[in-house]
Amino acid sequence: MRLFSLILIASVFSLLLFSPFAVCSDKTKHLFFIERSKNGNLVQYDLRLTENDDILDSNPVAVYWILPNGRQRDLNLIQSRFAYGIDSYEKVEKNKLRLVLVALKDRAIIVEKIEGSFRAIIAINGKTSVLERVYVETEEKPVGLPRVLYIDLFGRTRERGLPINERIVPQ
Repeated sequence: MRLFSLILIASVFSLLLFSPFAVCSDKTKHLFFIERSKNGNLVQYDLRLTENDDILDSNPVAVYWILPNGRQRDLNLIQSRFAYGIDSYEKVEKNKLRLVLVALKDRAIIVEKIEGSFRAIIAINGKTSVLERVYVETEEKPVGLPRVLYIDLFGRTRERGLPINERIVPQ
């Protein structure tokens, strides 16, 4: 009976640990995600909010994997520092955040509330746009980091809500 109780407790704990809400205990709002050519794993970017729906001052963006089976995993150190992490962030105003991704260091993203919901704003094809998703095409190498062939940004123009995209080819 004691063994059964231990197994039951461990099972419940593992379900909580890998639930869709296990990334952080704070309220979150999905901002955008990155898809990759390598596999079906997604990198999700969520804004962390206070109980009053304000942007948290410390670690305001949660970045994590969503696996094809729906489970979530943290990025490892290499993924965070060299591929998908946050390079820097700065709180510009109470509910306005400027962040720079490791993968897109030359394009700042402004996170702000638009029509009652937080959005990631970035220049796509020279137009101020709401970022919805990013696609990364890579060439895998037997040794070392993969080579990025191109990055596609997808979103909607902020002004009219029209679909927009841009392909970035690294030099």
